[in-house]
Amino acid sequence: MRLVNRPFRRTAWATVVLLAAAVGCAPQDASPGGSASGQGKQSCDRGKLATVAAGTLTVGTDKPAYAPWFADDDPANGKGFESAVAYAVAKQLGYGKDKVRWQTVPFNNAFAPGEKKFDFDINQISISASRKQAVAFSSGYYDVRQAVVALKGSKAAKAKSVADLKDAKLGAQVGTTSLDVINDTIHPSQSPAVFQKNDLAKSALKNGQVDAVVVDLPTAFYITSAEVKDATVVGQFRTGGSAKEQFGLVLDKESRLTGCVTAAVDALRKDGTLAALEKKWLTDAVSAPVLK
Repeated sequence: MRLVNRPFRRTAWATVVLLAAAVGCAPQDASPGGSASGQGKQSCDRGKLATVAAGTLTVGTDKPAYAPWFADDDPANGKGFESAVAYAVAKQLGYGKDKVRWQTVPFNNAFAPGEKKFDFDINQISISASRKQAVAFSSGYYDVRQAVVALKGSKAAKAKSVADLKDAKLGAQVGTTSLDVINDTIHPSQSPAVFQKNDLAKSALKNGQVDAVVVDLPTAFYITSAEVKDATVVGQFRTGGSAKEQFGLVLDKESRLTGCVTAAVDALRKDGTLAALEKKWLTDAVSAPVLK
């Protein structure tokens, strides 16, 4: 009997060890403020997540922090769409404004491979399959449309279609989907100018070094209303279907917070918070014609 029972006991013990290991490695449950749900899952306990700094939510973004996403180059003031979204997500996760710490992270570094020193980054970063190879994303918090800005009276300003921009000298910030639109949608006859920052792209537009720049639509309206007042929004690009573009919060590829942050974003979309913040901080884009 002993010879029969011993293997059984070893097998049972191995099963217990494997189950314990599975519990220890389980991701956090994507339910902000909820209790543990399901064997092997940890809850997204409000204010008690496994953050980079204990008890604090570390949020990354670039500097300068541009309007209308931020105000006065100060992400911590809660003004501007992305600053407001960051604090709304933090609140959903159980972190008050006094428990949020901002960290400067260059745009391209946010989604580059490697360990992150932030809990999430918010910086107009579009969700894409290629970027998902290096980082994790929350669900989308803003539906993006790209647009063209040109100086009033210029040939580019009179463009009515994508084809009308083919011979223009175009510019965009490096690593952005704005640059992807130039290369993949417009297919210009000359190589686009690529800039490290949008400020440099705007300066090039002012100085006539480029005929037009491509940026996201809210930025386009802000540029023309507050920064380059002799410029105009030429039009926006068609989006929809599987090609729909969204900004997402960026997290470390292996972050255990991804499910919790995604649930927070989804809750803010469901209860109308994201729509209200968009209405408050971002310009209505209905007046921008679609470039076909």
